[in-house]
Amino acid sequence: MHALVTGSAGFIGHALGRRLLAAGHRVTGFDAFSPYYDVALKRARHADLARHPGFEAVEGRLETPGALLDVMARAKPDLVFHLAAQAGVRYSLIDPGAYVDANLVGFANLLEAVRAHPVRHLLLASTSSAYGGDAQVPFRETDRAVSPLTLYAASKLANEAMAHSYAHLFGVPTTAFRFFTVYGPWGRPDMALFLFTAKILAGEPIEVFGEGAAERDFTFIEDLIDAILALSERPPPKPTEGGPVSAADTLSAVAPYRLVNIGGGRPVRLDAMIGALEAALDRRAERVLKPLPPGDVIRTHASTELLHALVGSLPETPLERGIPAFVDWYLSYYGDQ
Repeated sequence: MHALVTGSAGFIGHALGRRLLAAGHRVTGFDAFSPYYDVALKRARHADLARHPGFEAVEGRLETPGALLDVMARAKPDLVFHLAAQAGVRYSLIDPGAYVDANLVGFANLLEAVRAHPVRHLLLASTSSAYGGDAQVPFRETDRAVSPLTLYAASKLANEAMAHSYAHLFGVPTTAFRFFTVYGPWGRPDMALFLFTAKILAGEPIEVFGEGAAERDFTFIEDLIDAILALSERPPPKPTEGGPVSAADTLSAVAPYRLVNIGGGRPVRLDAMIGALEAALDRRAERVLKPLPPGDVIRTHASTELLHALVGSLPETPLERGIPAFVDWYLSYYGDQ
């Protein structure tokens, strides 16, 4: 199999690329190496993938006219995993234009490239932030989601709608998945676990938003990749060829399109996550409690009913194992600061 992975130098794209290459597949990785966070870490991820002979790296921007068309025409992938995006809830308050360029214009370019060069299955990343102000817990894919709290969340909701329209018009099987607080080795430096680890090791206080009471549905990176790969083998059928797998199914009545949560389904308080990190580092954190910033929600909690109906049971790594795995990688990569 040949897969195109956009955002291949990102946290999730790198992990997915490693697994695909380890299974003997070919991977074309497309990434812009944007300076949103440490570019050296992104380069290191790509260098890690380049150890495999089946990996080809392409540096480019989603929003560059024709860039993705050229890659698709040459690579002719069987699957496309679209993970490239301008990420971050809080950064969308600082540079909204980056979200319009990468997440809207860039995604439109990707859809046009897939339209011109159809694939067996298009899989694209969305976010739990898409549930916004409408969400009841647990967050169910069938819940109404029309009140995004940030431009980032709005751009991802737009991606879901755009993908559905292309699936309807051009018949490319498409699965969108909403991620829930992904963490683990090679993680993102803008995420809380990464930030807390750096500050605790440096002897600096950590800022705890939501005063420690906020809850997140943490998802270990390898569990997430298990789910993505399992879903890649379950392309949504056309309306005339199959129906819903359960009452929780989001299979469209007019397109080969489906939306699926990927999360652990067990939210954890932020102060409990910090406790697990302290245990892994064998150091105490000095906490500075702060209220939630604009755009953040107090709790995320994935319903995993549809995921399990589609692919069966999957590993659910607890924080007590996942956080030490991250700490081990962090100390190996950065050293004990």
